[in-house]
Amino acid sequence: MNLLENIKDHILPKHIAIIMDGNGRWAKQQGLMRVIGHESGAKSVRQVIEGCGELGIENLTLYAFSTENWKRPKLEVQTLMKLLVSSLRKEIKSLQDNNIKLNAIGNLSLLPKKVHKELQDVIEQTKNNKKLTLTLALSYGSREEITNTVKEISIKVKNNIISPDKIDELIINEHLYTSELPDVDLLIRTSGEQRISNFLLWQIAYAELYFTSVLWPDFTKEHLYEAIKEYQKRERRFGKTSEQLN
Repeated sequence: MNLLENIKDHILPKHIAIIMDGNGRWAKQQGLMRVIGHESGAKSVRQVIEGCGELGIENLTLYAFSTENWKRPKLEVQTLMKLLVSSLRKEIKSLQDNNIKLNAIGNLSLLPKKVHKELQDVIEQTKNNKKLTLTLALSYGSREEITNTVKEISIKVKNNIISPDKIDELIINEHLYTSELPDVDLLIRTSGEQRISNFLLWQIAYAELYFTSVLWPDFTKEHLYEAIKEYQKRERRFGKTSEQLN
């Protein structure tokens, strides 16, 4: 039995989220410009999407560009935006052929007009695809998301649309960017860093965290399978005892 079949025999995560870290360090190790690292990282994105498709994973969310990333050097930001546009154009056929729906979360209004238009075009073209929902977190920050959620709910309370005593986790979920997605089951971060970096703070409340020293451009399907295999070894208790689960 190969590794893929072995993984399929166990419970799979319904939602995997990945902090794709290490592009810059990978480029530096190769004696290349940082932007080359980002270009090489696009290959790993394809590998992971392909791997999720082979396993039947329903939801994949990639941390592509944070609200803090706008502070990076102007040339690097411009290159990242151009890379995003070219990748969307290049991958649209593959998304359609593989029944993948594209989604995006974050403060998308901050994206350059050309990027925003290209993104919305691909989202519209793939909206009826069912096999895998690929969500790109762009200009995304979880604290900003939660802050906006509090504001939206507060306005509805003020206008008597929501009663304060009716506010619960479900109401909060409905006002998050990820309202149509399930909670994250497995969070992967590459490059050896062991922090969350303002990513899906609410949604990962009970996620299994997996950190690997592999830099993102070197991350392959096999590394994804290793992370899922590790996930399947863990006991997910959600506050219960082991005896209760058994």
